[in-house]
Amino acid sequence: MNTRTIAAQALNPVGLGCMNVAWAYGPPESREAAVALFRHALDAGCDHFDVANIYGGGLCEEMLGEAIMHRRDEFFLATKTGIVVDGPARGIDCRPDSVVASIDASLKRLGTDHVDLFYMHRFDPKVPIADSVGAMVRLIEAGKIGGYGVSEWSAAHVREAHGVHPMAAVQHEFSLWSRNVELGVLQATRELGIALVAFSPVGRGALAADIDVDALTEQDLRRRMPRFLGEEWQHNRAVLRAFADLAAEAGMAPAQLALGWVLAQGDHVHAIPGTRSVAHFEENSGASRLALSPGLLARADALVNPQTIRGHRYPTAIRGTIDTEEYAS
Repeated sequence: MNTRTIAAQALNPVGLGCMNVAWAYGPPESREAAVALFRHALDAGCDHFDVANIYGGGLCEEMLGEAIMHRRDEFFLATKTGIVVDGPARGIDCRPDSVVASIDASLKRLGTDHVDLFYMHRFDPKVPIADSVGAMVRLIEAGKIGGYGVSEWSAAHVREAHGVHPMAAVQHEFSLWSRNVELGVLQATRELGIALVAFSPVGRGALAADIDVDALTEQDLRRRMPRFLGEEWQHNRAVLRAFADLAAEAGMAPAQLALGWVLAQGDHVHAIPGTRSVAHFEENSGASRLALSPGLLARADALVNPQTIRGHRYPTAIRGTIDTEEYAS
């Protein structure tokens, strides 16, 4: 199996994003089903699990802890801090004291004494980067985290933080239809030797299946994302059906073509697709074993890109919390 490195650890390039089971795409999965999925993934060779303190208000960390923490030495574990979702305190908080308190709470929920990677989930403009990174360094020295990373940060701020202390990973939304990293972060991470971890690499499911938006629950965040709404979605759905036809012509699932394209963007790129389904996990995992021709990748690239997809990737209320460079929508 080909491997790629994060924080000096060689990993399968396709890991598992754990958010789906507890948050964002409808009611939480049952505890039994989530535990079964996580255990199946580990048994099947998944060695990179990504979670965050806010997924289900800590529920996702708890379920992951129950499922596989007794086999802690078999996998790479990442969690996150920095987004506050409770009451009037809602916002971004990467103050040093908050970072330290957050990891302690996460470790308790997870049932372990360390994580391999700890992300600042969003950029906090109220806190000097050196202060936040300094807190991360102290956690590394204390043995609570193996390395630190950031999520949805701009290339300039990634470079600044890396100058304070070497960064292990940058996490961004990255897929055929969300390519903001091409505006700076992809090149910065390549130059600096930082892993780039792609979340939502199958377009929040849109690149994997023909989604009936009207059938999504009111809790599903896609019901508020512009590219899933109205005329934008009708246009995008036609593009995505053509993409599915291309994948079928190539003899693979659309999700596998989408993941293969992401992984082809650099040897330092990893992908963490999320799912609630064992079958979809197997499909996603298999993408790292497929050989995609340059011609197929080019056809996928030409079919789904920022010029062919309509609508912003986030609703207006969330855009102010995103630091990364943005394509005009």
